[in-house]
Amino acid sequence: MSRPSLDTPRDVKNVQELRPSTSAPLNGNLLSESSDVFDFMRLHGKTIKQQLEVLDNMMSVAVRTKEGAEATLNDDAPMSTAFRNLVESELRTAKSRIEEISWRIEERQRNDHDDFRTILKQASSLIMTLAAAGNPSASPSTSPGTSSSPLADATSDAEANRSRADSMGKLITILQKNLRVRYELDVAQVVKAVLPCLSDGSTQFCRATAYRLLRHLLVDAESVKRLREQPIDWYIVKSLTQDKQHTVEKEQAIKLIRAIIEIGAQRHDTEIVQGAAKVPLSEAVMRAFVAVAEQADDPFKNICVETLAEILLIDMELVVKAGGVRVLLQTLAEGPVEMTNLLTPIFLYVMDSPKTRSYLMPGSEMEIVLSGILDAYGRSDSEAIQRTKEVCKTIATMLRTWSGLMYFCIDDLRAIRALIDTLKIPSLETREIVLDMFFNLLKIKTPEWYQSFISGRRLTMYRKSRAPVESKEDNGATPRPSESFRLTDQYIALLIMVFTKAGLLDALTSMFEESTQGSSLSRKGTLLMAEILQLANKVLPLTMAAKVQLIPRVFNLASDYSDGEHRIVGTTTLSSIDSFNRNRARLQPADGTRNRPRANSAEDSIRRGQRLEQVKIKIGLQMEDKQFQAALLESQVTLTKDHTKWNFETLQELIEGPLLNPRRMEEAIKVSRFIRKLMSFFHPFSHRFSDIRRTKENVRWVRLGCSLLITLLASPDGIRYLSTEDDLLRQITRSFAQLDPFYGAQGQDSIFSTKRVAETLTYGYLEMLGTLSKHKDGIELMEKAKIFTAFYHLSELRSREDLIKGIIENMDYSIDGHPRIVLSKALTSSYKHIRLYATNHLGHMILNSSQANAWTLRLLLTQLYDPAMDVCEMATHFLEEACESMDVLRLVVAMQPTLDHLGEIGHSLLLRFMSTTTGFRYLYNAGYIDKEMDLWLHERNIHYVVQIEIFLAKAFETLAVDDDDDDVLSFDGVVPPHFFGEMAKTELGCTVLQDKGHFTDFALFIKQNGLEKEDPEIILKLKSILWAVGNVGSSPGGLPFLEEEEIIPAILEIAEQSLVLSVRGTCFFVLGLISSTPQGAETLDDYKWEATISPLGYPTGLCVPMNVDSFLSVPQWEVADSGKETRLTPPASQQEIEVFTTISNLSNAVIANTASRSLAKLKSRPEYQNVFKSVPMFYRALHIVSTSRYRLPVRRFIFDLFDIPLDQDSVQQLSECARTLAMGHVKVPTSTGRRRAMSVLFAAPKAHPSGSDEEEDGALGTHRPNAKKANAPPVVSLEPKTTIKGFDGEEDDSS
Repeated sequence: MSRPSLDTPRDVKNVQELRPSTSAPLNGNLLSESSDVFDFMRLHGKTIKQQLEVLDNMMSVAVRTKEGAEATLNDDAPMSTAFRNLVESELRTAKSRIEEISWRIEERQRNDHDDFRTILKQASSLIMTLAAAGNPSASPSTSPGTSSSPLADATSDAEANRSRADSMGKLITILQKNLRVRYELDVAQVVKAVLPCLSDGSTQFCRATAYRLLRHLLVDAESVKRLREQPIDWYIVKSLTQDKQHTVEKEQAIKLIRAIIEIGAQRHDTEIVQGAAKVPLSEAVMRAFVAVAEQADDPFKNICVETLAEILLIDMELVVKAGGVRVLLQTLAEGPVEMTNLLTPIFLYVMDSPKTRSYLMPGSEMEIVLSGILDAYGRSDSEAIQRTKEVCKTIATMLRTWSGLMYFCIDDLRAIRALIDTLKIPSLETREIVLDMFFNLLKIKTPEWYQSFISGRRLTMYRKSRAPVESKEDNGATPRPSESFRLTDQYIALLIMVFTKAGLLDALTSMFEESTQGSSLSRKGTLLMAEILQLANKVLPLTMAAKVQLIPRVFNLASDYSDGEHRIVGTTTLSSIDSFNRNRARLQPADGTRNRPRANSAEDSIRRGQRLEQVKIKIGLQMEDKQFQAALLESQVTLTKDHTKWNFETLQELIEGPLLNPRRMEEAIKVSRFIRKLMSFFHPFSHRFSDIRRTKENVRWVRLGCSLLITLLASPDGIRYLSTEDDLLRQITRSFAQLDPFYGAQGQDSIFSTKRVAETLTYGYLEMLGTLSKHKDGIELMEKAKIFTAFYHLSELRSREDLIKGIIENMDYSIDGHPRIVLSKALTSSYKHIRLYATNHLGHMILNSSQANAWTLRLLLTQLYDPAMDVCEMATHFLEEACESMDVLRLVVAMQPTLDHLGEIGHSLLLRFMSTTTGFRYLYNAGYIDKEMDLWLHERNIHYVVQIEIFLAKAFETLAVDDDDDDVLSFDGVVPPHFFGEMAKTELGCTVLQDKGHFTDFALFIKQNGLEKEDPEIILKLKSILWAVGNVGSSPGGLPFLEEEEIIPAILEIAEQSLVLSVRGTCFFVLGLISSTPQGAETLDDYKWEATISPLGYPTGLCVPMNVDSFLSVPQWEVADSGKETRLTPPASQQEIEVFTTISNLSNAVIANTASRSLAKLKSRPEYQNVFKSVPMFYRALHIVSTSRYRLPVRRFIFDLFDIPLDQDSVQQLSECARTLAMGHVKVPTSTGRRRAMSVLFAAPKAHPSGSDEEEDGALGTHRPNAKKANAPPVVSLEPKTTIKGFDGEEDDSS
């Protein structure tokens, strides 16, 4: 039945205006589609879940229609009777639909509940089928008198495997589609039914499906706990030990392990941060997992390494106990590079906290990273060079973090000294890579002219003098004033102190001494030394910089008259450094325009050229009549229309010289008709200038046209000629009119077609109009020619974005008038991309302006209310950067813009407002200060710490940066504004801060929790408060707060004594903030922290300790115990002792081959057959491989050694052996149970004369079966001689 339509033209408009925004529109468009929206036929063929989604959508539309109709009826606006009847009819229809939809939803929810019960029954039935298939008693037994063929048994087993795999596949499908079923099933019951599918008698596909089923069964920590109660460990261990032919099974086993880690290891956040959570994996499974990660050719090596890294962050004790740290360190040192990039930040995190750092051996384990450089001696192949580059990148990443730098500084900078000493090895081919690493670490930029210096070419003045000018023209931007305090500079200052103390300059000098001739490598070293001296002079205090500048060894060589080669090396080095410093100012001028240009400076030649041009123009103005007429003829303009035959140089000299004289201009217009013929060349419809191809050589004609217009505007006759006699501007107007859709002449032949603007000099007309807009007379001429009217029409064309951008870019806005209106119209264009471009242009205009202009700032403030958030964000970015100037900031604050609607985007801009008295009072009266203060106390302080640490990590390249990541581009090392820091910049802000009493709370927290080393929440809050205190102390008004609370000594104590290395780094930067004021620098000087002072005597905000050792020293720590280990009772028979001892020797890489051959011989002897069929002996073998390090092939060999299939019965017997053979837990001493790590820097003494080069020697000692009598000789000896006695095929009588 069709309903009456509400599409009534007279009343619909009123309804739309009065309708609430949340209600549904009551118009014909919606009702015409209502049959589709409320078509219940759409429910057919869909699942219950999909049907409920469709019904929910119907319900929302019906409810909105009902609300819209009710709102229309309740409105007091006048309404016709017919329209009211239509609305009431729609309301009744909506209510009936809501009732029907509600009934259908309830019906399907009941069906869904019934379906759940059905599905649950299906799952239970499948579980019972699996349990029956795995129960031997369920199958009919064969009578003794009958026999079955092997073929029949094989067929029966294959059918059973297929049946079980099919049942498990169906159960997996149910679990994937119905999450509720997972919660209802009994995990123990399912595992008991699945265990027979994991036995050796099942196929690989069946075992893989069983692991997959167990993985989908896990939903929470409780389900993982129930799973761990079942005997599945030995199945997983064996599956992980399988070779490449069992990749499907091994893959599913690894996925199950990852699911157990992800679901079962979830704890409180603080526990996860500190690595205190427990991963529910046994040591046996972990050892097997580590063996896979260690095997280089295993296809699952990388995923196992990644999983170990994840476990390391959750349960480091388990990884250490299973020997996984050794594998991770080996991967960190040897690659591949993807794994190295993954593991580097993980180990840096481990080194930061004392709790996790205690699991590492100090001075020996992390230094394995240096082996890639230290082992490169004598290797110059491409593979070694590439590996060295990767290692240097890893080392640079570590040295850019506090944990990495301080760790490598232990033992008197031993690791850093070893790294620097590689520069002294003459035959080391990778030294250039190490030098590049130091360039990268110190953030030394290497421009193109550096290569000329390295190649030994002379740095001339001619090449460099153009570069700065060209770059300035390209950018069109005056350099912004640089901030004094940069976090990156302060860290670089510390690196310079560390490297110079470790002997970097001496190592570079040793490179110079290798040859008196010099090489590219030695010149690169000279360049590094010169840059270090320059950096030291910039970022270090004067007393420290002076010590670096001494370079005594170089001066000693230069003054060594007894050795000619030494003197040549020394003088050459000093000469190169001096040459570099003298040419540096010309080749790489410093930012800023405050330096007065000197007569002999780099730009002197340019200034001389400009003066020469001025002299030539002056001479041209005084040109005699005959000379002028001759020049007109020489230009060829009056003789031919072919511009290629014109003398361009003469023509340019005429326009920029004599024609600037009003008398000569009058003569050129009225007498010689020179100007008329020249201007006709530029007319668009003459198709001469407008048809010239757009090439680099032809661009000069555009510049000539602009110069001609400037010359014409310089004289009254020229202005009159452009206004009345010449047709250039009117033709340009008609050309623009061709683009108007109402003009009717659009097409490819139009002058300003897209193709012509892109390929010909037609674009030059926009530059000429821009030249006119720079002069008041030019604007009047454009108004008269209706150029601006054409601009307004063009701004509405969506298809001609190129012209609109060209107009915006070329117009000059210094004169108030139509150009500013054109820009304002573009800023409010209906097209977002035009608004973005115009906002970007306006922002750069403001940044490049030498003074604050109210009209530009007012336009930019208007963009803050643009409907597109991208435009708002861009305007906010430019406004924030412009507000670095106090004049601009005062002007913006006086306009009192409302920024509440911007949210987080306008947050930093409001902080800028707080730094002025007017802005703070405005925000305080608006209630912003109190609201924002509460937010900073509870949230934003923490967010500030996270933000600044991420920015620093990206700036130092310790985090990967995406190409579209603009955050790192906006962070140049300057400290982001902080709420409390901006508050302390005004007297009113200090008063508010004093009244609130928050700073006193900050000081109390620092004094009470400054040396916290375990609780991550307290540590994070401590960092946030330290940054807040530092920002307050960075202003003169905020420093008295620190002095009153005596907080500076507490910060210094934390900086030198905290065991959390990142907290020390935070204090280092905070002390730099405090040193930003003269009073703060003076206070820190009393505590032996010296600030860097500018040449004018102002502190730069860089502060370093006079005694760097006291800041970088990390106290030695005791390595954490490996925990307790279960020991077994000794074997009973001599045969078991010999087999067990030989299995133990398989872990020793030196004698592993001999042990494997001995085991093969033992197994072939009849008296040892029972040993390899003994379940207790099998358990002993599994126990030793689960508590010691065995490589994957060895583990596979041990499993194949025993003739015991892994099934339910054998696993049950293994569980019984675990109870009967255990002697109890014994604490493993650190000296024996700990992995033995060898230092890559210095050789360690051998613990055993005949021991293995692997670290398992100490661990194997815990498996000696003589634990009952401490003084008795050992029953089982692990010496190689005892192990192989009697295994050479000879008969042993004693046995």
